[in-house]
Amino acid sequence: MMPLSMAASGETMVVTGIRGGFGMRRRMADLGLNIGMCVTVVSAGYNCPLLVDLKGARYALDRRLAHHVFVEPLRLS
Repeated sequence: MMPLSMAASGETMVVTGIRGGFGMRRRMADLGLNIGMCVTVVSAGYNCPLLVDLKGARYALDRRLAHHVFVEPLRLS
């Protein structure tokens, strides 16, 4: 398990947890970012927002915000 902010471009990850208070978890839920969701990192440049694809929509997440979302690589079985 690692923070979403550490994922590389092109990786598809599964959300395993969200750290933070009620406001943080509610903000993530409002974006549709819930535990069990698949997220593809589109762009993960240095010192810029993290661009992610979630259910066909692209979102720019501040790295501080992405650091509170914990993910694991998607395993295809």
